[in-house]
Amino acid sequence: MSFGYQVLGFGSGGGAADIWVTATGGTITEDGDYKVHKFTGPGTFEVTSVGDVAGSTTVDYLIVAGGAGGGRSHGGGAGAGGTRQYYPNPATGGHAVSVQSYPIAIGAGGAQKACPCNGAGNDGAVSTFDSISSAGGGGGAGSGAGGRSGGSGGGGNQPYGGPAGAGNTPDTSPTDSGAQGTAGGAGNYAGPFYPGGGGGGATVAGSAYAGSVGGAGGAGLTTTIISPGDSPGIYGGGGGGSSYGGPGGVGGAGGGGKGGGGTVPGGPGVAATVNTGGGGGGGGHAFPGYAGGSGLVVIRYKFQ
Repeated sequence: MSFGYQVLGFGSGGGAADIWVTATGGTITEDGDYKVHKFTGPGTFEVTSVGDVAGSTTVDYLIVAGGAGGGRSHGGGAGAGGTRQYYPNPATGGHAVSVQSYPIAIGAGGAQKACPCNGAGNDGAVSTFDSISSAGGGGGAGSGAGGRSGGSGGGGNQPYGGPAGAGNTPDTSPTDSGAQGTAGGAGNYAGPFYPGGGGGGATVAGSAYAGSVGGAGGAGLTTTIISPGDSPGIYGGGGGGSSYGGPGGVGGAGGGGKGGGGTVPGGPGVAATVNTGGGGGGGGHAFPGYAGGSGLVVIRYKFQ
């Protein structure tokens, strides 16, 4: 009598099928049973396995767009870049992925205006992962132009500069990540102080001016999605509004820059922090606004 042996194959390579999401791309760290992919510049999130319900099947994300630049001359603080987070989720209940390449775009911060012209600050740029986009921040109001709308809105400086910009533009509220930002605060283009409003932050709207003081930038989103070496982190702080005859507003927590202040020619303001999506501070009298911070994308999933 002869005995036969049956060879059992598991998966395409003959080994056990992978029950976990696996992927490459970005800077990869481990946080307990989770892998975290951090992108601070453009790249590709390459999914090589989608796992199964016994392990993991989905990912979480944080997508932060570029913050805007502050307005020039009596400028409002800039709006933060749109900040969208889908976290925390169970290993099988987050954002579904498939085996494919996902291009990652990281929005640049709004640059400081190179020309001596007046007007609103430059908007920030979009960050994307899969079909999900966060909108760039709206530039802060400047002489002759109101705050611009965006992920978060730029601070205003009425009546000559104009009103503050709206946040959460375009509206992302119905999605799994909720609203991406808030509105800017009101300014007051009237002597002797001419204070600008603060730029909107990811979670808190920009503050209106207070007497001689420019409005404070709104606070950003506090998150623990990134591994313990980097978190809790705060992203998407609005820029502070400027003042001609008083101090500029403080930047919002999450990388927002301080507004320019003081009398002619204007005290120094501060640019937003890179890779936070923060808005830049508004420019003091005859000074350009300050640049916005670039964004980032973080993707997280269970791998063991």
